[in-house]
Amino acid sequence: MTPQPTYLPPERAFTPAVRTRLRARILSEIEEPAPRRGRRLAWPLAGAGLTAAALLGVFALSAPDPGPPGGTSPTTALTYSALALKAAEQNPRLLVDRPGWTVTAVSGFAQEQGSIEFSNAEQSLDIHWYPAGEYANHRADRLRVSEPEPVKVDGWPGEVIRYSATDFAVVLAPRDTAFAELRTDGTGWTRDDLDRVLADVEHVGVRTWLDSLPADIVTPDRVGEQAAKVLADVPLPPGFDLASLDDVGTNDTYQFGAEVINRVGCAWIAEWERAKDAGDAAALQRAVDALRGSRQWQVLQELNDQGGYSESFWRTADQVTVDALPADPRDQLDCS
Repeated sequence: MTPQPTYLPPERAFTPAVRTRLRARILSEIEEPAPRRGRRLAWPLAGAGLTAAALLGVFALSAPDPGPPGGTSPTTALTYSALALKAAEQNPRLLVDRPGWTVTAVSGFAQEQGSIEFSNAEQSLDIHWYPAGEYANHRADRLRVSEPEPVKVDGWPGEVIRYSATDFAVVLAPRDTAFAELRTDGTGWTRDDLDRVLADVEHVGVRTWLDSLPADIVTPDRVGEQAAKVLADVPLPPGFDLASLDDVGTNDTYQFGAEVINRVGCAWIAEWERAKDAGDAAALQRAVDALRGSRQWQVLQELNDQGGYSESFWRTADQVTVDALPADPRDQLDCS
């Protein structure tokens, strides 16, 4: 059986909900100093009378857009939170800087791994990254597919793995805390196609990478604002703290909505289990009513037009309402 990448988002498949062209070729490069280690934002929402949206800009860091090389003085100040900067710093920050290629899916980044998908009208290339400590096992897994062929991506050494004559993976050696894999979609790629695209993959700085993302990508500094919108008509389980969403990373709107609702669903199932064990009939009914009502949640209705996550969520919710879940119902929503 052909090995596949181990990282998958909550949906288990990317959906090209984001169709925005990358900005024009980066004119100059700035590396931001790394955020101070150990600095972590906590959103004091519980009991503080604050909304998630009110916290936007807290601890925000900003720097001016450099403008054209050797040109005029900066004109625009772009602002990112410490979380956004830290998340970008810890991933490989690889961009396909090639005409016609756009970002079509983004997921993860917060837990030392993530993915970004670039596509043109005919092909796509996924860039996944993982903790450096997983490299040896990952490479050994790929070496079962084919003999490696040495390659470099913007000076970063790696190996090409051939799944077939039209399907390739490029595994890059660890650098700092991560290693990366670039994976074709298998739709008519040739090795020459791959080499041409790899020649235009660039490792860029923190701000350049963040600046290149489409406007509707949810970066960590926008999590509070976007979570408030996602949860506008969603009943929250007892004790659910919006601060728990500060580690969802950087995602396209589909993956972000699925991740947020997944956590709410897991919390409602945990409350359902607690109430059932405690014989708390009122709390049990509240959990059942909340999950039964999930078919009316706007975010799940919107996601249902783009992928399969909503149907999976609703199947699990239906099982809760009739007390027909398996031994560990939280596995149904990947609540690990």
